[in-house]
Amino acid sequence: MPMYQPSTWREGDPKLVVACGAQILDLETVVKDGILGGGGGVGGGGGGGEKLDLKEMIEVLESSIEVPSVFICPISLEPMQDPVTLCSGQTYERCNIQKWFSLGHLTCPTTMQELWDDSLTPNRTLHQLIHTWFSQKFLAFKKKSEDVQGRVTELLDSLKKVKGQARVQSLKDLRHVVAAHSSAKKMVVDNGGVAVISSLLGSFTSHAVGSEAVGILVNLDLDSELKNNLIQPTRISLIADILNEGSIETKINCTKFIKKLTDGDDSRTESVSSLSLLVGLLRMVKDQKHPNGVTAGLSLLRSLCSNESIKKQLVSIGAVAKLGGALSSFNGDGLESALYILEVLSSLPEGRLALKDCEETIKKLVKLLMKVSEICTEFALSILWAVFKVAPEECAVVAVDAGLAAKLLLVIQSGCNKEVKQRSSELLKLCTLNYPDSIFISKCKLTRTIQ
Repeated sequence: MPMYQPSTWREGDPKLVVACGAQILDLETVVKDGILGGGGGVGGGGGGGEKLDLKEMIEVLESSIEVPSVFICPISLEPMQDPVTLCSGQTYERCNIQKWFSLGHLTCPTTMQELWDDSLTPNRTLHQLIHTWFSQKFLAFKKKSEDVQGRVTELLDSLKKVKGQARVQSLKDLRHVVAAHSSAKKMVVDNGGVAVISSLLGSFTSHAVGSEAVGILVNLDLDSELKNNLIQPTRISLIADILNEGSIETKINCTKFIKKLTDGDDSRTESVSSLSLLVGLLRMVKDQKHPNGVTAGLSLLRSLCSNESIKKQLVSIGAVAKLGGALSSFNGDGLESALYILEVLSSLPEGRLALKDCEETIKKLVKLLMKVSEICTEFALSILWAVFKVAPEECAVVAVDAGLAAKLLLVIQSGCNKEVKQRSSELLKLCTLNYPDSIFISKCKLTRTIQ
């Protein structure tokens, strides 16, 4: 392979910057043509003040902006802080190309041509351009961050005056500010923003306004007093309506917001109870196209179902059949939450009666034994035990035909806790009452030796 010959580039030439493909770009052309994705001059530091630290600026900005490709080291794929140019004309971060050479390579990593010289020439012009570009972005970022206080105040003042579409836009702008700047969350709370926003949630509030308001409130840190002020029948009714009719993002925000309001205080749970809300949550849970919505819906249902009246409401709107029918589509935490809810509902007489009529749910519960986790096995056993107490004969036939006997034997021989094993033994005895010994043994699918 022939040695790579030196280019005509000379260090110190103020016009030549960096090889970009087969073209050498000069500083003036790069800025003029907008190749780096942003205009502005190329003075040092952006304002004549103290020179900013390049490493610090890269650490702050790299994850939030798209860095021009000519600033990226071809070896590490990270922005260069000390660019050096080889005799091949290619530029690299100094420490990266030095490491390349230390491994015994005497080639250009990009072109793989052998180098006639391994000297590294500092590319000061490119370094200046990188520093200038990051300085401009950093100062703009810093100014924007410093202006968050003013922007939050301006938008909150605007919400007190504007109406209609202008109000929706102000709420949307505030939601974006809160999402982009963690400091804005505290500013909204400290400046009375919760009261301003919650005052917009009423009987005659449009869903457009309500959706944006909830999108802001769900991201704020609310103390107990603020939560109590937000839980009012008219507001909860509005949020339930929005949850039923809004986009999936709105549904999730409404769900998380109600969970935020009720977490840590059971007395608030009664305040958010409504058939409309529960129906909306069950619809979310059944919508398998949006896994995040399923997770959010199950999480809120799990926290609400400890309330006695909500348990009865859930049973009355068919939650047992709906959750039981969807068991096979859940996984992980979602499955555990669904089983937890079913176990809680099975503690009610009407819940057990609803389970008795769901043969497919009973079969799915049997299949879940010893299949997912010990906690899921425990929940499934508890539900089966509850329904067996209502209708032992007909439920035992369905469950045993689905393989319950073999599953119970597995549980008994497993490393599950003693209570789970004891319940399995009792359930197994209950099953045997409905079969002659020979038939029951065949249902267990045991070999002749084990028999």
